[in-house]
Amino acid sequence: MLKIYLIGLFILIIAIIANVLAAYLGLKSWYDFIGLLTKNGSATFSQLQVLDYLWLFLFYPFILGCGYWLGLKCYGWFFS
Repeated sequence: MLKIYLIGLFILIIAIIANVLAAYLGLKSWYDFIGLLTKNGSATFSQLQVLDYLWLFLFYPFILGCGYWLGLKCYGWFFS
């Protein structure tokens, strides 16, 4: 249970940092995307730029995966 908690904590911290970075770079976050989708429906897809798509569907999941990996490594370092 501690392993899952520690990995989740790392993913959360990495997600917060990634969302701050996205806002700083002017990229859409998932919160922005969902808000636009509920407001504009399918017209949202034409409002996003290529970098927004790359961020949302490629880079952000990769960064969160790195958070998982980092949490797993730290768990191994602390409890092995």
